[in-house]
Formats: sequence, structure tokens, C-alpha cells
Amino acid sequence: MNLNTIHYLNIFLGAGAIILQILALVALLALFFGPKKSAFLDFIEKHFLIIAFLVSLFATLFSLVYSEIIGFTPCQLCWWQRVFMFPQVFIFGIALWNKDKKVIKYSIPLLCVGFVIAVYQNFIYYFGTTSNVSCGSSGVSCFEHLVSEFGGYISIPMLALTSFFALLALTLVAHFYRKE
Repeated sequence: MNLNTIHYLNIFLGAGAIILQILALVALLALFFGPKKSAFLDFIEKHFLIIAFLVSLFATLFSLVYSEIIGFTPCQLCWWQRVFMFPQVFIFGIALWNKDKKVIKYSIPLLCVGFVIAVYQNFIYYFGTTSNVSCGSSGVSCFEHLVSEFGGYISIPMLALTSFFALLALTLVAHFYRKE
């Protein structure tokens, strides 16, 4: 891929990530602080499985695009996040096929661990002090700014954090909305 194509891909994914962050935050705020009845939360609850499947699918596909097509070698923390994101495609895909909303029990533990790793990686990415510290034996550094869009806000670690945050928000809405 040429640099222009990569830049436009980064802009596209960055804009999508910001929109996804806003929607996930609005969903959580509506769930915990909003009225008992919400058209937005009704929509999420009704289409939870397809939305979660698509978010996990796109997170997995674009992770592979960055590593296998563009050639950005993932650091050790990225690999660990992949361990917890990649199965989500199959978990939500099978749940969507079977229309099984009980998938939450199986998905949340993986999402929580992936989310914690993503928070940690974002912390060292944005607030770390050393730019040449590698995360593991691969020699790839978590501090390497391979993607930096929207004033540096959007990065590969932020894209991963957004995916985990959005999936957690979706599962929380599906689990807690309209439950007495």
C-alpha cells in the first residue's frame, strides 16, 4: 500500500473510532443515567448481536490489514489484545447464527481482560517516557507512533481500546437494559 492509501485508511478508521466512542459513551450514559425507556437503547438491545459481530469483525480484519498487508509488526501487548479480540468474531458469529443473547456470559470475561490490556497499552503509549523501550522479544516498541491521526489522538492502541470499549458497552446494554 502506498502512503496516501494508508493515510486515508487511518482517517477513515479514526473517524469511525471517534463515532464509535461517542455512541458507546452515549449508550452507557443512557443506560445508567437516562430514562427507563429509550429508542436508542431499544435499537441496541434489538440489534446487539449483529452490531457486536460487526465491531469484532472489523477490529479483527483491520488489525490483520495493519500487520499482514501494511506490514506494521504488532508489539507484545497488541498480540495479547488479539488473543482476546479474535475469538469474539466467532463467539458473536455463532450467537448471531443461533440468535443466542446468552453469549454475554462467554464474551464479557474476554472483553474485560482485553480492555484492561488496551487501557494499559494506551497509558504507556500516551504517557510513557521512553521511546525505545520494546514490549517484548519482537523488538517492536509500544511507543512507536505508526498511526497518528486527529492531532495524535487516534493511534493503533486507541483503535483497539475503542473496539473493546464499544463491545463492552454493547454487552452491558444487552445485559442490563429493561431488567428489573
